[in-house]
Amino acid sequence: MKFTVIGAGAIGGTIGAHLARAGHDVLLCDADPAHVAAVRERGLQIIGPVEQFTVHAPAVTPDELPQQLSGVVLVAVKTQHTATVAELLRGRLADDAVVVSLQNGLTADVLSAALGRDRVIPCFVNFGADYLEPGVVMQGNIGTFRIGELDGGITDRVRALADTLPYAEATDSILGYLWGTDAYGAMLFAGAVSDLSIADHLEDPRWRPLMLAVAREVLQQAPVRPLPFDGFDPADLDGSLDRLVAFNRGSAKSHSGIYRDLMVRHRTTEVAEQIEVLAGPLTHYVGELIHAIERGERTCEVANLELLAAYERLERLGRPLHAVSRALPAPLRASSGPLHGIPVAVKDMIDVAGQPRGNGNPNDMAGPPAAQDAPVVQRLRAAAADVFALTSLLEYAAGAPHPDIPDARNPLRADRTAGGSSGGSAALVGARVCSAALGTDTGGSIRIPAAYCGIVGIKPSFGLVPLDGVTALSPSLDHVGVLADNVATAASVLGVLAGRHYSLPDEPDAGTAAQPLRLGVLAAQLDDPRLEPEVAAVVRRALEVLQKAGMVLDDRDATPLTQLGDCLIDILLVEAWQVHGERAQAQPEHFGATTLRLLMEGAQVPPERAAAARARRAELLPAATALLDDVDVLVGPAVAYPAPEQNPPVDTPEGEIEGLFTGPYNVTGQPALVLPCGLTSDGLPVGLQLATAVGDDAGLLRAAAAIEAVLAAS
Repeated sequence: MKFTVIGAGAIGGTIGAHLARAGHDVLLCDADPAHVAAVRERGLQIIGPVEQFTVHAPAVTPDELPQQLSGVVLVAVKTQHTATVAELLRGRLADDAVVVSLQNGLTADVLSAALGRDRVIPCFVNFGADYLEPGVVMQGNIGTFRIGELDGGITDRVRALADTLPYAEATDSILGYLWGTDAYGAMLFAGAVSDLSIADHLEDPRWRPLMLAVAREVLQQAPVRPLPFDGFDPADLDGSLDRLVAFNRGSAKSHSGIYRDLMVRHRTTEVAEQIEVLAGPLTHYVGELIHAIERGERTCEVANLELLAAYERLERLGRPLHAVSRALPAPLRASSGPLHGIPVAVKDMIDVAGQPRGNGNPNDMAGPPAAQDAPVVQRLRAAAADVFALTSLLEYAAGAPHPDIPDARNPLRADRTAGGSSGGSAALVGARVCSAALGTDTGGSIRIPAAYCGIVGIKPSFGLVPLDGVTALSPSLDHVGVLADNVATAASVLGVLAGRHYSLPDEPDAGTAAQPLRLGVLAAQLDDPRLEPEVAAVVRRALEVLQKAGMVLDDRDATPLTQLGDCLIDILLVEAWQVHGERAQAQPEHFGATTLRLLMEGAQVPPERAAAARARRAELLPAATALLDDVDVLVGPAVAYPAPEQNPPVDTPEGEIEGLFTGPYNVTGQPALVLPCGLTSDGLPVGLQLATAVGDDAGLLRAAAAIEAVLAAS
């Protein structure tokens, strides 16, 4: 039988060599002149554990291809070159010629459109083969090889080809195999963004949810029943991973051809034509990452799998909680740094280049993109963090969701709020979508959601972290801070935002065996009748645990903080009106009703009242500072109650109580941190709030790490 092989690399070269050795008339055609020259000079060498042999067959480049081709034309080029090959073959086929596609993906339609549907026969080939160098191809294993007609029949020509092609079997369900391999191929594309072997990335439990989700996303689009092969069974994806690990560990081909294209041959992959053409977010994220590697913006490393796994969790866990404003595929970042490859979400009121600053407002979410990153985002990228998502928030961080944008829900109890205004960031961290997210805090908007979601939230000292490129609410009270899965993560991210390094007790330079930590307990806060008794009991139990661990508890009078908290609302309302009042008057329909009411309330506050509040603040600050005399950190409850069903607006009695303990530290500018200290009887988190002097963020983090360690061990 006469064969012309178009694309004599891994698959085409392997099959062409077997056919030539069996005595068939084989012409090899390849676009790589060096490969063609080597085959002409030394023959085509097949190496590897299956067989080792060399064949001598004529080889040509595409421009040397004969004007007429008879017999069987085997097409084995990369998917993205299918249209080019179709045009190369148009008008060249003799009446008896047929075209057999050995390609990955669903390319038969492209070939059929140019050459005629009756001429095209698709195949499914799962050999572990690699092009190693000009004239040398490795065959790593013997995998499934199926051939069948597009309409599902098994014709005489299919039977004849199955008898002739090495390892081939005829099938009446070729599209089922091709859809099955598309799903398996999606897992290979996902794994290829790392430097792990196929077996390693399929076996590691960290990546299994991602691999299963990517495959499932493809299978759900299949118009036919996808079929199993070589351990991959669409009906048993979980079991498939173990079988595929075994299959690939038995192959001499350790990494996919996709990885070799990216890191060895440095050429474009087939991702656009194979999986990006499909619907679904995960295949899109994979494609964007691979394109970034092709452009040289990234390299193949495990950090890319961390990012893809975060995207999978974002879709599976984050979106149902209404925590996601927008995903940011393949974000730009430095290649190394202290946050290398850590996925970080950003509250959608902070500028991210190329994205609108959404502000929890549907009009703004459809607005013009930011020209550049806010400084905090620039610092994250420079530290090699992956800024991968924008998070939902209460409208303009003012205390209420826009009626057209759902409130972020609590990851522990979806019938409860995640809190505000940084609820989306808290929900993603609480759901373990990512380990850190940025939020803003004007009266507790980081710390309250942290308490509700059972995570760590830190509002740094006022002025420590730049506010450029961040929507203001009340400029003298606003802070950018961090929500995180633990104190160590919070310290790492805040250190990057602040341009410094925070040493925690378990780090070598943190010192040894210092004096016992001294806690200034804000007893009046624990006795406040507005504090729910069960919350008070959880906080008291946590303090008892800390005392038993050797920490010294010393009661402090919370009166100065309470009085400072009374200053907050007048300052906030007046400053919010100064920031947003012009638009509120000119375009009241731009805002949700509750946000507009809050802003208009600010218009009614006489300026002298805000001035009086600022004067009162200056008067009280010395007394508040003195609360830290002879103690390392102030300690009290974070919020008076566990997560409610909805966020109470800040200008309501419920809203006033919600910010009762957090608001004073916005007025003083002190760093304050919330960490989880227990659960209520129905499983809702309770937060413990810590605070130190302005500028002592390092001391706050050290104390928080020590307290966190004791509570975790109790």
